[in-house]
Amino acid sequence: MGMRKGTNIRIPAQAVRIELGWTPGPGVPDVDASALLLTGGRVRSDEDFVFYNQAVHPSGAVRHMGRTPVDADGILTETLAVELAAVEPEIERVVLAASADGGTFGQVPGLRIRVLDAADGGELARFDSADATVETAFVLGELYRRQGEWKFRAVGQGYDRGLAGLAMDFGITVEDAAAGERGVSVTSVGEGARRASGASVPDGVPGASYPSAPPSSGQLDPAGRPLAPAWQGGAGPGTPESAPRPAEPWARPPGTPGAQPPAPGTQPPAPAAPAAVPSPPAGPAAVPAPPATAPSTPAPRPVSLSKVTLTKDAPAVSLAKQGGTSGTMRVNLNWQMRQANQAAQGGWARRLSKALAPQQQADLDLDLGALYEMTDGTKGVVQALGNAFGAVHRPPYIHLDGDDRTGAVATGENLTINLDHRSAFRRILVFVTIYEGATSFAGLHATVTLQPQHGAPVEFSLDECTVPSNVCALALITNQGGDLVIRREARYLVPQPGVSPQRTLDHAYGWGMNWRPGRK
Repeated sequence: MGMRKGTNIRIPAQAVRIELGWTPGPGVPDVDASALLLTGGRVRSDEDFVFYNQAVHPSGAVRHMGRTPVDADGILTETLAVELAAVEPEIERVVLAASADGGTFGQVPGLRIRVLDAADGGELARFDSADATVETAFVLGELYRRQGEWKFRAVGQGYDRGLAGLAMDFGITVEDAAAGERGVSVTSVGEGARRASGASVPDGVPGASYPSAPPSSGQLDPAGRPLAPAWQGGAGPGTPESAPRPAEPWARPPGTPGAQPPAPGTQPPAPAAPAAVPSPPAGPAAVPAPPATAPSTPAPRPVSLSKVTLTKDAPAVSLAKQGGTSGTMRVNLNWQMRQANQAAQGGWARRLSKALAPQQQADLDLDLGALYEMTDGTKGVVQALGNAFGAVHRPPYIHLDGDDRTGAVATGENLTINLDHRSAFRRILVFVTIYEGATSFAGLHATVTLQPQHGAPVEFSLDECTVPSNVCALALITNQGGDLVIRREARYLVPQPGVSPQRTLDHAYGWGMNWRPGRK
């Protein structure tokens, strides 16, 4: 059901799917979904922040499920899964947010959030946001507890400081406070900065106020950190806190141990021990034992908000530098058809743009695949044609998860590469072909995302196809001294008459394989 801003609705489900949707296209910023699990208006630690670089909450209750291809209505979707029954009892709210990369939400058409019953897919709630302007991050809604049950509130308020600004206002410390978009790292505030309590907003009242681009309260805690605004359960200007904060060690009365702030990198002084009663020496003077020192606590590892976008000017990236040295890497192609101005086209381009019209895109069968060459000289292909799906845990350590013949599979086709065996690869060429439904990629708008299990996502867009091509080399992954380097290709190839797309790729990149006809 559609909702107005500020209204709420009961969620009668044990598990839900949160779908953030929008209409992509040229000039439309990319959009990412995220969730923050709050206690007293703040996160408890950086692990309470679930987003594209930290996809699973430690409790398993909230998961970032990634992106699904554009549907028949032209909507692109990112999904969060929330097991409401598994959310920890101390979590009061799950804030559902979005951030825009490369623009503002005023440039994002069709922005919406839907709450679906995970059991049967039925829509429980829907909120369409239509008044965005300069915001680069948005709180679209929140799941919250009320009298033993979960409810959803439509919020629809934005921030003009991006994902980093949103994170700061929920208790996450951003290392580079001037950076409002990706490319910064964050760590959460410590336990001493947690709120002892935060009153929930009564039903029947418009939800907690989420002002556009909300600043901090302007007040600082004893550690010099900004307090949360009053709408987050904190102490806003002129508003007393709802409950006293735990005293930091240096907030004790003067004259007590640890009354002064400790120097950076040092531990607060320990309480003085009772004076010992001296006794007559009974022999050689004892060598005093060295003073006991408390073990140092390593600083929390920053949570990176970065994504890597490959361009013509910066076409390559090292996986090792991005932390992608183990686990698996998923390769996904997400695509939609552009609305072509057929009146301005002629010849084959006009005919092809008509063949690739959005209402007919379900008939278009695109096949994702990979040519591989191993360090032992073995060469081959992973693709649906010929049922050459490969394998993850044995050579070639590359697997195609299936063949989406109609576009009905929500996640499309994905390649999985086992990075634990990266030393076995010499090179991998990821490609896409048109199996049926069209003869060229003309009119295709596509994004390629390579998501390492550990490390920042690597993504790039394909250029517009201006030639009658049915095969595109997407990315070339090469082993350079044990490090895998991803290079953006985005290269449309035109096969000679009677030559297959795969053989055309082989000739262009010098693979040197023998080919024969194959079928699905």
